[in-house]
Amino acid sequence: MGAFVIGQMQIHSRDWMTEYFEKFPDVVAAHGGRFLVRGGAPTQLEGPGPLPDAAFILAFPDRASAETFWASDGFQKLATLRRTGSDLSAILVDALP
Repeated sequence: MGAFVIGQMQIHSRDWMTEYFEKFPDVVAAHGGRFLVRGGAPTQLEGPGPLPDAAFILAFPDRASAETFWASDGFQKLATLRRTGSDLSAILVDALP
């Protein structure tokens, strides 16, 4: 069964973004993942907010692939870089059968 990583990001500085986004797609793909959503300019439809600056959804073939991606050295190095200028809220959920 597939799995999704869903994230919302608050961006405080952009110094980290060029390197991060040059490398991040390859790390995702190396673990069988792909982007379903990647972008800024979210619109509030319901709830108290605050709105994130950007949001993403990554699809993986299964939960184990997503967990392996998240724990990988490649992603963790990029996450350390990302944390220098942003805050991320992310969850892992299973796809429907």
